[in-house]
Amino acid sequence: MIVSQSPMPLLPHSTEVSTRPDGWTKRTVVLLIRSVVVACSVALAACTSIPRTPYTAADASASRVLDIDGLRRYTDEPVTKFSFEQDKATGSRTYLALSGGGADGAYGVGVLNGWTAARNRPTFSVVSGVSTGGLIAPFAFLGSQYDDTLRELYTSGIAESLLNDPSIMRVLFGSGLFGNTRLRELVARYVGPEIMAQVARENARGRRLLVVTTDLDTQRTAIWDMGKIAAVGTPEALKLFRDVMAASASIPLVFPPIMIEAEGQGRRFQEMHVDGGVTAPVLTLPEALLLQGRLPGNAKMDIYILVNKKIERNFELVANSTIDVASRSLSAITQSQTRSVIFSTYDFAKRNNLGFHLSYIERDYPAPPSEGFDTAYMRALYQYGYEKAAGGQAWTSRMP
Repeated sequence: MIVSQSPMPLLPHSTEVSTRPDGWTKRTVVLLIRSVVVACSVALAACTSIPRTPYTAADASASRVLDIDGLRRYTDEPVTKFSFEQDKATGSRTYLALSGGGADGAYGVGVLNGWTAARNRPTFSVVSGVSTGGLIAPFAFLGSQYDDTLRELYTSGIAESLLNDPSIMRVLFGSGLFGNTRLRELVARYVGPEIMAQVARENARGRRLLVVTTDLDTQRTAIWDMGKIAAVGTPEALKLFRDVMAASASIPLVFPPIMIEAEGQGRRFQEMHVDGGVTAPVLTLPEALLLQGRLPGNAKMDIYILVNKKIERNFELVANSTIDVASRSLSAITQSQTRSVIFSTYDFAKRNNLGFHLSYIERDYPAPPSEGFDTAYMRALYQYGYEKAAGGQAWTSRMP
């Protein structure tokens, strides 16, 4: 059923309260606090920030990218902006939602690979990704042929380079402690014209790939229709495809924001996009839809939520220091908001007789021995997820 022109398929419940992006370890919080201290010192010294082309809220509300309508929607738009067509072959839709989680994305990759080994992994009608989930999403969308790519990305050690070479100069004269060169290079290394062409072909078959960013200028959660972007097929579209993936994983102050070229009311400007986890820890169903309480047209759906982190509360004696208090507090905020999204989706699924499936890292799984993208930890976590899925133990239809 098409409910509007250029509808965006199947969008998320989200909250408007800012949260930390998923995967912020204690090391990241230390770096963040140092960045803030330096930034405040710079502000007091009247250091000039990098100039931007000014634009207005009216320009933003009318903006579009690549001079094409419908490449993205926002989570606070009415439910009539989104479509809920059924899968023509099965009469239902299968939806995979990948959360953020930083290095813990190795868990989700392990689950996907183990699921393939178990020979019961679905071909998903819709795949959404936030933060580290946004990096995984295109490969999960294209299927098991990219299992080896995902395993390399999360277990080879390449991820450790993302947090190398912090620079105070970048904080003084830029907007992040680490440059985003390595993040951009990582995305470009694995996402080229062939990947984009394959995504475009699947989009033409009615499947949808969605990636989440946070628009800092408007404070809105942007949901990018990556299949529509891929279908454009130009070098500019490939750059946008890569930029959206990089932006979804760009932790504020740690990585610089990604500036995306846009046009509104005849004016051209750059939007500032950062980690999707700032406003949406995981992408499930539209907020307006959850409030409405039912799917349009009695649509059928199986929802799989793959959470790349722990969601159960745990006890930890927190040291009385700024770093430890900040780290634990931010972790509690994100964990609470993730549970809220999951509980809302679970309640909606049960009231509408939809399939609900949840996978997450168990509370008793050992914490990483060090901060950042520790390769040994990520390899062990990958194996943990793989074994759970291969053994048929990764998914539950109950809440923790």
